[in-house]
Amino acid sequence: MALDKNYLEYPHRSHGMDHNRYDWQMLAQQKPIVWPNNKKLALWINVPLQFFPLDQKGEPFKVPGGMTMPYPDLRHYSLRDYGNRVGIYRLLKAFDKYKVTPTFAMNTELAVRTPYLLDVIKERGNEIMCHGLHMDALHYGGQNIDEESDIISRALDTLRELSQQDVTGWLSPARNESENTPELLAQHGIKYFCDWVNDDMPYSFKTDKGNLWAMPLSNELEDKFIIMDNLHSEASYVEQICDACDFLLKETDTQGGRILALNIHPWMLGQPHRIAKLEQVLDYVTSKGVWSASATEILTEFTAQQ
Repeated sequence: MALDKNYLEYPHRSHGMDHNRYDWQMLAQQKPIVWPNNKKLALWINVPLQFFPLDQKGEPFKVPGGMTMPYPDLRHYSLRDYGNRVGIYRLLKAFDKYKVTPTFAMNTELAVRTPYLLDVIKERGNEIMCHGLHMDALHYGGQNIDEESDIISRALDTLRELSQQDVTGWLSPARNESENTPELLAQHGIKYFCDWVNDDMPYSFKTDKGNLWAMPLSNELEDKFIIMDNLHSEASYVEQICDACDFLLKETDTQGGRILALNIHPWMLGQPHRIAKLEQVLDYVTSKGVWSASATEILTEFTAQQ
C-alpha cells in the first residue's frame, strides 16, 4: 500500500536538511581561509575540566564518563578527581613544551570547588569557556525551559565572576541539548558553542535570540571516544590524530585553511602511561607548522574573512 503524500510533509522540510538552524552549504564550496602567517592548519586544543558528582542523579540519562557503580562509586569519582589534581599539570607542561595554546572548557561547579586550579588557568591567561554547571546538570529534550534557563544563567554568571573573563563559549555536558538550548545560550551572551559536530569549519547557527557560531570540536578525534568508547590503543590514538593532521593539510592545498580540533581530558591523557602519547601527538602536529590558537582567536580570524 502506498504512503499518503502527507506522510512526508512536516515543518522545515527542505533540500539537504529538515530544519532552518543554518543555511545549506557544502564545505568544499566555502570561501578559502588563510590563517595568520599563511599557516594552513589551525590547531585548537580543548581541555574539558569536569566535575562529576558522586551522588549523580542521571536524569534523563547517565552522563558518559560519570559514575557507573552503586553509590558511592569512589573508584570512578576519584579517577575523575585525579585529572584535576594530577593529570592537568602534566598536560600543562606538555602544552608549554610544544608552545601550543589550550582553551579550557570548565564546569562552573569545578571552578567553585577548586579555586587553586582556576587560579592556575587565570594566571596563564588562557581562554575559559563554560562546560555547563557540572557533568550531571544535563540539557535534554522536553526539559522545562525555566529550569534549563536557570542552570545556564547560574553556570555563566558564576563562571564569569570567578574567572574574570567574558566567557563567550559553551560546551554542553555530554554535548547534549534541548530544543531550547541554542536560544538560551544566545540570550545569555554566548557567541559560539561546540555541541554540533557536523562540519570541519565554523558556521553561522540561527536562533530566535540572535545568531551563534557553531565551532567544530571533533568528537571522532576525542581521546575518550577513541580510547574508552572505541577501545582503541593509545598508539592507535596517536596514529589517528596524525592521519587526520596529514589529510587536513592535504585538503588545504585546494580548499583553504582547516582546523584540527583535539578534545583532551586530564583524567585520560594525564595518566603516567599516556602522557608520552600526547607529547608524541604534539611533536608531530607542531612540526607541520600549524597556527596554535584559542577557540575565540580561531573564530575571530575566520569571521574576519567572511
